[in-house]
Amino acid sequence: MFDMQLDRRSVNRAIAATALFGPAAIAQDKGQPIVTDASKWPISLAQWSLHRKLRAGELSTEDFPAYTADTYNIRGVEYVNSFFKDKSTDEAWLNGLKKRCSDAGVTSVLIMCDGEGALGDPDTTARMAAVDNHRRWLGAAKHLGCQAIRVNVPSEGTPEEQRNLCADGLGHLCDHADALGLHVVVENHGGLSSNGQWLASLITQVNHKRLGTLPDFGNFVLDWSTMDMYDRYKGMDELLPHAKALSAKSHEFDDKGNETLSDYERMFELVRKHGYKGWVGVEYEGPTLSEDDGIKATRDLLIRQGCTLTPPVAPPTVNA
Repeated sequence: MFDMQLDRRSVNRAIAATALFGPAAIAQDKGQPIVTDASKWPISLAQWSLHRKLRAGELSTEDFPAYTADTYNIRGVEYVNSFFKDKSTDEAWLNGLKKRCSDAGVTSVLIMCDGEGALGDPDTTARMAAVDNHRRWLGAAKHLGCQAIRVNVPSEGTPEEQRNLCADGLGHLCDHADALGLHVVVENHGGLSSNGQWLASLITQVNHKRLGTLPDFGNFVLDWSTMDMYDRYKGMDELLPHAKALSAKSHEFDDKGNETLSDYERMFELVRKHGYKGWVGVEYEGPTLSEDDGIKATRDLLIRQGCTLTPPVAPPTVNA
């Protein structure tokens, strides 16, 4: 039976594509290749940007790809494992999500992994258990066609002791990732990981081709109790040489559409300086705008910096 709702969705997408990109976007809808400007970075959406909708039951992970395409015309998605914690090895569910991405013309970029144990745990048994826990998400990422998983590096001890422990856990995990052709990226996510110099030294110490960083514009809080901050521009300068993914964090905007905590022009000067190539993820966390409006404001600001909504013909080159 002819589905009028689906037909309207197709028409709306075609109209939006024509308005934004012209014939190239329509060619993509017909399965024809698009030539994209290699100097631009495709925009993806971090699922965390919609955490209020997801937690309220107003949106599901299954509907996240189509919602991303229909609402924001963004064609890349970055998942958060906590929103489908029990599905990492459910092949039928993963196949269903993969089909929904295909139907929506959306690429699965990465999975952000939280709550899977400390990869820098001082206890060897616990550290290896954390590695095994993360392996499930490598499998899910491979199934969905992602490029990477994002991990955290909690540990204990002196900065040097923590670096050694984390290097051990990451090294083992990256060996598993290598067997699947995937990458492991570490985000500056509080504590020592938000010290750009320390995190860069950890990546250097592991020295694994599958390991890199996911620099986040805003996550440079060294101590949440005191709100002691690491200089975000210094941190980005230190982390970008190792970047295999990038997170454009946003909270508040001024009347000109600029983010008030991070100077996006200055950030993208650093992005260009280090020759980063790859996706740039929208991650809106602000309390003032709605999630939809905050995501759109971040998206529009990224476009002004040279990012693009046009999906690449092939996945962007992951920095070596």
